[in-house]
Amino acid sequence: MNQEETAKPATPSKKQVRKEIVDKLNGALAEYKQELGEKKLANRVRQVSKLISRDLRKSGKKQGQQRKKTTPKKAAQKTTKK
Repeated sequence: MNQEETAKPATPSKKQVRKEIVDKLNGALAEYKQELGEKKLANRVRQVSKLISRDLRKSGKKQGQQRKKTTPKKAAQKTTKK
């Protein structure tokens, strides 16, 4: 095993997240290709994947900021109570 194979980035890029979402949605919605047509379905899946990936990245950033803010406050409260 090379280090390149085992080392993964901590946070996936926007394109990687979007590609994973597109793959999952295409698999889940395969039966609708005949009804909507391949191009329409691909376009709509692409639009949905953009929205979902954007929301995921926003929520990840908010959670990271909340964690950083809450840990110093808890530490300060513990020292003042003693």
